Order: sequence, then C-alpha cells, then structure tokens
Amino acid sequence: METVHKIGRRKTAVARVYVSKGKGNITVNKRDLDNYFTTASLQYKVQQPLLLTDNTKSFDIKVNVFGGGVTGQAEAIRLAITRALVEINEEHKAVLKPEGLLTRDPRMVERKKFGQKKARKKFQFSKR
Repeated sequence: METVHKIGRRKTAVARVYVSKGKGNITVNKRDLDNYFTTASLQYKVQQPLLLTDNTKSFDIKVNVFGGGVTGQAEAIRLAITRALVEINEEHKAVLKPEGLLTRDPRMVERKKFGQKKARKKFQFSKR
C-alpha cells in the first residue's frame, strides 16, 4: 500500500492528510499529536475514526493543517482521516457513516452586514 492523500475541511480550517502503513504515529505540522492538541477531547476527535475501525497501531499519519482554530482543525483532520480509511478499505464505511464522520459540516461564520454591528446584531435604536 502506498500513501493515501485526502483533504478535510471545517469552517476555515483545511487539513491535508497522508496515510501510510506504520506503527500508529500521528504527526501534525511536523509536531507530535500530543504537543499540537493539548486537550484530551481534541486528541480523541482526531483519533476517533481510527478507534472505531480498530486501526490505532496500523497506520502512520502525517498532517498539514492551516486556518481556523484548534477545534475546527481537529474536526478537519478527523474528516480527512475518515475519507482516507474509507478509500483504503470500503468496509470501514459501514462503521463510520452512522457516526456521522463522513459528512462535511457546512456551517460557516455568517458575514457582517453594513449598517449593523455584527451579522445579526443591530446598532442601538434611539427614538429621540
């Protein structure tokens, strides 16, 4: 098996993932996963597709991610890893799809409109 390359997106974060056979090392922007994502919840989000398919020690994963915040980046990586696992083995789709991991979350920040304070909030109204 050669390297599988997939892209995942969430909000403004874009993650490029390279999956190859290995011992289970995950490198994010040339740093270890534990150093890049310090909280356990974000580490779990990244590893979720691997845990569900019992592949935590099967693949080495190299990630380039930019844009957005840490949560958006973690979810972008999760989507990319899920897509790579499905390409490697089509049977993983039956496990990952019910968990909602194959769906790209389309929610984005709504833009600010002119004449308003924020996207929905208005400036304070004064009658007199």
